[in-house]
Amino acid sequence: MGRFGVLLNAKDLEFVKKRYGGYFGVFVRMLGEEGETWDMFKVCSGEFPKDEELESFGGFVITGSCSDAHGNDLWIVKLLNLLKKLDSLKKRVSGICFGHQVFCIHRALILIKITSQRHAYPESLKIPTTLSVIEFHRDEVRELPPSAKVMAWSSKTGVEVFMSGDHMMGIQGHPEYTKDILLNLIDRLLDRNLIQDSHAETAKASVEATEPSREAWMKLCRSFLKGRLVL
Repeated sequence: MGRFGVLLNAKDLEFVKKRYGGYFGVFVRMLGEEGETWDMFKVCSGEFPKDEELESFGGFVITGSCSDAHGNDLWIVKLLNLLKKLDSLKKRVSGICFGHQVFCIHRALILIKITSQRHAYPESLKIPTTLSVIEFHRDEVRELPPSAKVMAWSSKTGVEVFMSGDHMMGIQGHPEYTKDILLNLIDRLLDRNLIQDSHAETAKASVEATEPSREAWMKLCRSFLKGRLVL
């Protein structure tokens, strides 16, 4: 039993709506278990949990976004303030991509721009030593404060997964993504001339060549959010 919240930072793609019931449905499928209650908050549209109900939640997931984690949009400022409250309450929070980067801003870390798909190598988690994960982003965490620990790294990204204390975990990749979601997103970006044909072809070839380790990521993310993670 438990109550959890998904803090949505992007509007649903029509494809994801029709196939999975939106990104909320994608995350609940990956993280939800019998007997739990999951609430959705469209924070990018100004919907936030009330301060007085934060204690009733076991944890939150901060999703990816097309927005810049460095942005000064009102909802991003409010999200950072919410993150501070959750941190002080020691609530378990898992940040995915944009959420991972928001953690970094909350912790005053350094970011650079890069885009790629990589493999993550957990150091001490009780899961396979090498994982494949879908990544689609611009910002990348480069440095962590002494209070945080790198839990997974790759040849191109030194901080694929990190933990701060035992209640905050950031993941640079998209463990919730399926291949069809990513392929649809690539086509959408290509149609809008936001990426070049050559980049789209390279990305699609990479997707087809590698199978994401979704089961292992699901185990990791569930175990962390539910307080079952053994390090």
